[in-house]
Amino acid sequence: MRIKEHPILNFKAKDQVSFSFNGKTLYGVKGDTIASALHANGVKKLSESIHLKRPRGFYCAIGNCASCNMVVDGKPNTRTCITPLEEGMVVENQHGKGRV
Repeated sequence: MRIKEHPILNFKAKDQVSFSFNGKTLYGVKGDTIASALHANGVKKLSESIHLKRPRGFYCAIGNCASCNMVVDGKPNTRTCITPLEEGMVVENQHGKGRV
């Protein structure tokens, strides 16, 4: 899911970053946001609507909506589209409003 080759652009190799998503180890690259790393790993559903439980994915990518809210390192309502990925992060799907 990540562009590795392009006819006119060159992509420099970046350091790999490991993180946990719902108990599974995944990998992103340095400079990814959590949402972009999940997307590159094939994860399309980031959250679900509160009442009807409809899937929500990568939408605005600038932190204005709540489609990417997840629990990150125990903190609910983290906007993963603007949160930089860090080594060892624990990311989990959020259910409901995410209140602790």
